[in-house]
Amino acid sequence: MDIDMEKINAMSFEESLKELENIVNRLSTGETNLDELLSLYEAGVAYFKHCESRLGAAEAKIKILSEQLSSLPGAEGNNG
Repeated sequence: MDIDMEKINAMSFEESLKELENIVNRLSTGETNLDELLSLYEAGVAYFKHCESRLGAAEAKIKILSEQLSSLPGAEGNNG
């Protein structure tokens, strides 16, 4: 399995997570040979890193928006 990082990077979090779930399901069957197992594992790591990156970006954006909200006049206690 060749990993197309350009394709993975263009995916949404949800698409990447679904691919990761499919890989985990295939690995958990125990019916993959060693070469396929290694290939799937490598792809899984790529999808995992992409999901982690997307989540980190979302977390950073939420933090910025929360800080902006809390800095508005009269916004005390409205940030969560």
